[in-house]
Amino acid sequence: MSIFKDLPTPPAAEKRPVSDTRHGIARTDDYAWLRADNWQAMFKDPSILDPAIRTHLEAENVYMNAAMADTKDLQKTLFAEMRGRIKEDDSSVPVKDGAYAYGTLYVTGGEQPHYFREPRNGGERKLLLDGDKESQGKAYFRLAGVDHSTDHARGIWGYDDKGSEYFTLKVRDLETGEDLADVVENTGGGGVWAPDGKSFFYSALDENHRPSKVFHHIVGTPQSDDRLVYEEEDAGFFMGVGGSLLDDYVYIDIHDHETSEYRILSTKDLTAEPQLVAERETGIEYSMSEGGDVFYILTNDGDAKDFEIMEAPVEAPAKANWREVVAHTPGTLILSHMAFARHLVWLQRKDGLPQIIVRDRKTGEQHAIAFAEEAYSLGLQGAAEYDTDVIRFSYSSMTTPSQLYDYDMTTRQRVLLKTQEVPSGHNADDYVTRRVFAPAHDGETVPVTLLYRKDTPLDGSAPCLLYGYGAYGMTIPAGFNTNCLSLADRGFVYAIAHVRGGKDKGFSWYEDGKMEKKTNTFKDFIAAADFLNQQKFTSYANIIAEGGSAGGMLMGAIANMAPEKFAGIIAAVPFVDVLNTMLDDTLPLTPPEWPEWGNPIDSRSDYDHIAGYSPYDNVGAKPYPPILALGGLTDPRVTYWEPAKWVARLREKTTGGAPILLKTNMDAGHGGASGRFQRLEEVAFEYAFAIKVAGKM
Repeated sequence: MSIFKDLPTPPAAEKRPVSDTRHGIARTDDYAWLRADNWQAMFKDPSILDPAIRTHLEAENVYMNAAMADTKDLQKTLFAEMRGRIKEDDSSVPVKDGAYAYGTLYVTGGEQPHYFREPRNGGERKLLLDGDKESQGKAYFRLAGVDHSTDHARGIWGYDDKGSEYFTLKVRDLETGEDLADVVENTGGGGVWAPDGKSFFYSALDENHRPSKVFHHIVGTPQSDDRLVYEEEDAGFFMGVGGSLLDDYVYIDIHDHETSEYRILSTKDLTAEPQLVAERETGIEYSMSEGGDVFYILTNDGDAKDFEIMEAPVEAPAKANWREVVAHTPGTLILSHMAFARHLVWLQRKDGLPQIIVRDRKTGEQHAIAFAEEAYSLGLQGAAEYDTDVIRFSYSSMTTPSQLYDYDMTTRQRVLLKTQEVPSGHNADDYVTRRVFAPAHDGETVPVTLLYRKDTPLDGSAPCLLYGYGAYGMTIPAGFNTNCLSLADRGFVYAIAHVRGGKDKGFSWYEDGKMEKKTNTFKDFIAAADFLNQQKFTSYANIIAEGGSAGGMLMGAIANMAPEKFAGIIAAVPFVDVLNTMLDDTLPLTPPEWPEWGNPIDSRSDYDHIAGYSPYDNVGAKPYPPILALGGLTDPRVTYWEPAKWVARLREKTTGGAPILLKTNMDAGHGGASGRFQRLEEVAFEYAFAIKVAGKM
């Protein structure tokens, strides 16, 4: 392409054919060698990566840098703009818990959060953990947070310094600021304190990065002495550990993407065997919140596709004792719930928009917290205390900066605690946010959220960044994002396609975008592009598509299905080698992912439908648009070799001259860079690619 001039010869990955036969079907993978045989060990020590693989990835980075060399100044400008919209010395509004209130802050120039506490009703702040100090000398550093004990004397804090998401836990004396001798390695991050503050529970990751065990650690003893509380033997399930607000139960949450099971442990007897609540049944999900003498249980059991809330006595929480409290309402999806001494609160989505509902536990009277904008985002933080009438929530829209409120559930009064500051300035009246609906191939309509400046011409000439995800039931919120203003201010239309695979229009919207219906996700995204082109918000020649992780699969699929409808594609940590990954049950996420995509090992039908769309397997001889793929060397979720193999095959097969670029972060994993400004540098790079492709430099 003329916008990419005088490029060096791109790397050509060596072909080392590996054959595989499943269900009588033979396949050959020329680039399988890019998958490190020692990947488990390499995630913990990247220096042992096969030199041939490292050489190839570094050559790709050299080529990518050459292709993007003329955007260096633009990247710096974008970074400065984005940084200018962040209040560098920002602080959270502390959350009250007992005698203290806990919060986080950032210092000017700092990359990492600092954790603090202050007296409940205000007073001198005490620094508990300085993330910038702890990260010194590390190329990558991510904190898991600080969990304080019930008596506020100690805190568990965790960190990952490789990007592989193996977290090390330490115990800190919160009064002196000194760490104790305890070091607990290879955890999922964080822990749950026993009420006496002398021990805690945590989940441990096995060599394949699966949280398969829950342990009980007594402070002052070596990790090797930790007691195994529960082991999940089914590799298809994730497991986490949590605690109740009243500190009298520890929850062991076992789940995949469609099935869940809880085991609970009373903190009155820390040595007891965890109690099974309801045995797992395929397709049945439930989650728990304690309400004193009852558990409130959110579930889709029976015909409650959009979920209902039940209650059961804490002494007898088995399913036989569940009683309906909040009935299932088709089309109103209950997302989460919280119980407090006098109120039950839940977050639901109706007609594509979130709502917070408050119910008086005694009278049964309930009300919604009302909002007026056409499209918006809500976050329900709740409270850290059980005996309270005040909860906390956040509100924003594509044009309205985030606002944090305390809400009195009895008086129904809301108090604005904080409005997100944009130091460089932001005038909401300069922008328009809209929600439009694109006709899909089967008669459905796909919601699309738009943001653009009022003076943007809507005649097809505007460039557009069209974002999509569409998996795991995740909904992409229409919230305030200061970064995308850098695109809008350059005449872009910023669009989010709420495609099937998310729960934007209820649980059925998710079901219609998974397993054998997965291609609906891809067709929905293309339908959004068609609609934006037809309505002259933009044109095919001006649309840059973007998605990451499972959204990167979406990018790979639409690149194969309709490359002519996109001027460029950005695929961040893209899950594109779907068939090979789902056939490899040693990988961290493969068995738990089968309910989402299918199990091609056991099922010929699942094999066929995955093989029919897997982006890597369907790369063909066609002119692909410019593509930017991004990966992380120690990423345990979407392994680095997926984008590396995909780019190699794209470059081999494309019949066009557009560059195919791969950027591998050799010091990070799935989330990219760990610091708040380091992450902005990555966003600036991606946006620079979009602006370059759109011809707007």
